[in-house]
Amino acid sequence: MTVSHRLKTLSLTALGAVLGLGLAGAVAFQPVRAFAQAVEAAPAPAAAPRAVPQAEGKGPALWVVRDADSTLYLFGTVHVLRPTTAWGSPRVDAAFDSADQIWFEISNPDDQAAVMPLVQQYGISPDRPLSSLLTAEELTALNAAAAGAGLTAAQMDPFRPWLAGLTLSVAPLLRAGYDPQSGVELILKARAEAAGKPVQGLETIDKQISILAGMPEADQVAFLRSLLESFEDATVELDRMVGAWASGDVATLEAVAVDEMQSETPALYEALLVRRNTDWANQIQTMLAGSGTVFIAVGAAHLAGDDSVQEILEDRGVRVEVAP
Repeated sequence: MTVSHRLKTLSLTALGAVLGLGLAGAVAFQPVRAFAQAVEAAPAPAAAPRAVPQAEGKGPALWVVRDADSTLYLFGTVHVLRPTTAWGSPRVDAAFDSADQIWFEISNPDDQAAVMPLVQQYGISPDRPLSSLLTAEELTALNAAAAGAGLTAAQMDPFRPWLAGLTLSVAPLLRAGYDPQSGVELILKARAEAAGKPVQGLETIDKQISILAGMPEADQVAFLRSLLESFEDATVELDRMVGAWASGDVATLEAVAVDEMQSETPALYEALLVRRNTDWANQIQTMLAGSGTVFIAVGAAHLAGDDSVQEILEDRGVRVEVAP
């Protein structure tokens, strides 16, 4: 495998599971196991606010948009983290505490009951099993990789390639100590609920699932194959990205998580980042036309690169500043 192909694979894996889709942890860590074992998932209990280890320096990047009667904070997140990741920041805490309302990519990333029917509808295809799409050698590799997720190739056979790929993309993260319950959104959501702050979403769960489920089958299969080829290497670049995010190193985050996707898979880059960033910029401008203080937390890849939310806003004449 070439270095370029390996980096493309890891960028796709990391972006989908850690920086790109707010529901990645919910889909890949919990419901797929219930699916494979035919167990109906129950709604997750409300989480209590958790303490976060303090980052060195200023911590993750934070931006602010202001007008006469509105203050909007933009905060990049990582959806799945190790519990020990140090990302706590007094300035982020102050911005969050000052907000009247909190916005995430989706308002209910921990809602297993909402995710399960959608995964069943868009992620399961018994008439097009993986065994009809992969070679015998690839099925052997799938079985070995599936074991890391507590599954077998036979259990995953009805999965559509996008769901199989997403499932396998996070299996190495489990082994490396990553945990969806330590993801930024769930921690901030618990804080918001404890403080009585309303939580809203820029998108819905079904819209996020449709981004992957709507990819052509050939592209889904290519994604799954690339994951099978680099399955054991997945955490290397993820660790690098998380380190860059926690220290506010947006340039490294852009180079590792955004640039490769833009150059190697422009269609996915357009669907996963550009179109969604444009929609979110529209919503942010609507918020800016109102009043009050809003804290907006979305995957960090959306706040890096030439097509980031900030760049789109700046191109429209909206000033975005680094928060002090």
